[in-house]
Amino acid sequence: MPKIDQIDQDAEALYEALSHLVRVYQFRDRDRSCCEGLSVTQCYALEHVIKAGPVRVQSLASELFLDKSNASRLVDSLGKQGLVHRIQDVTDGRAVAISATPEGLAVYERIRSDLVGEARHLSSDLSTEVRNGAIELLRRFANATEQRCGLKAPENDEYQPLKCC
Repeated sequence: MPKIDQIDQDAEALYEALSHLVRVYQFRDRDRSCCEGLSVTQCYALEHVIKAGPVRVQSLASELFLDKSNASRLVDSLGKQGLVHRIQDVTDGRAVAISATPEGLAVYERIRSDLVGEARHLSSDLSTEVRNGAIELLRRFANATEQRCGLKAPENDEYQPLKCC
């Protein structure tokens, strides 16, 4: 078992590395074209529509932390590119849902394949144990962040993070 001092030093180094990664993600231009001519926001929107199935604009807005009018404009831009289309909501015939087109699915699969390939390249020289540990640690940080932001209720035995940045 590592000494407490070493755990503290490792926690500091992890905090610095994770903070750097988050800053890069947080402060990049969400509207600048990144992959396949899509903005980061458009990529996230397309991914949500594909993973969640046909979704209403309000669901997309909630997922991306946008107001409904911005989400609607986002859907319009994806629709003009032929990546999504509006369909009748199967649960409520009066409502409209957003669904990916075959071209949207193909674009998403190319983007995902590229990003997974990058992850493969960056982690290929690590042991299975280290890769699995990194995955688990990132999931823990994601869960803690969801709790800190009030997006997820804490589980009974989990560390309770402060509600701050």
